[in-house]
Amino acid sequence: MTAQLIDGNALSRQLRADVAARVTALKAKGITPGLAVILVGDDPASQVYVRNKVKACEDTGMHSVLERYGADMSEAHLLARIEALNNDPGIHGILVQMPLPKHLDPHKVIEAVSTAKDVDGYSVQSAGELMTGLPGFRSCTPYGCMKMLESIRYDLKGKNAVVIGRSNTVGKPMAMMLLQQNATVTICHSGTKDLKAMTLQADVIVAAVGKRNVLTADMVKPGAVVLDVGMNRDDEGRLCGDVDFERVKEVAGYITPVPGGVGPMTITMLMVNTLESAERTK
Repeated sequence: MTAQLIDGNALSRQLRADVAARVTALKAKGITPGLAVILVGDDPASQVYVRNKVKACEDTGMHSVLERYGADMSEAHLLARIEALNNDPGIHGILVQMPLPKHLDPHKVIEAVSTAKDVDGYSVQSAGELMTGLPGFRSCTPYGCMKMLESIRYDLKGKNAVVIGRSNTVGKPMAMMLLQQNATVTICHSGTKDLKAMTLQADVIVAAVGKRNVLTADMVKPGAVVLDVGMNRDDEGRLCGDVDFERVKEVAGYITPVPGGVGPMTITMLMVNTLESAERTK
């Protein structure tokens, strides 16, 4: 058995077409959804991510503002820029690209963004809304994973789901979203004693630790759905995920590739969140 691919590029195109149509409808009412992206420093990966986010805005008809600052930017200056964007009625979403230079406090920066414009879904309030089942912005990567499961019409009710990774941006919100769909969820991490014993029971596995081959074929139950959130490089320098893709695909029922899987969905859900923020201003 060879797993069916869940094509993040194809699904993203479908969702972005819907976003573009809704943007056009909003523009007819005099509202152009706007996303502001702040990039501090010159991290190469961050520059690529930011460029892709700005391009996605342009492709869907949104307005984008990119503010670039040197790595020596003061925290006071950054917080002042965020406050100005909070008060800008033409901006519906604010994203501060992580990681930040070490002298800047990421928690303080994230909490400075207005909850109404927290389209990354990173704030304490957004996390609390997810935890308690209230409507709010969902963290984009796990939100994209849920859309991928939805695209294959996968019913999570009663299924065993394992999330490998406990980050605030992926692992924890991923677990909450799966739980909301009535899956039985286990979060595994560096302190988990027998990861293989956990994953072999899983109907759905989400690998999100940033470590190559953390999930191998002998750890996967035949027919399981495997979502690979990792972004790493192999020995030849090629992009790869956390999953041993070539071998796991011979066991799994569905699998996401890297690249072309979860990555495009993350940016797409950022567009969705920004659009929904703008729609609330109608």
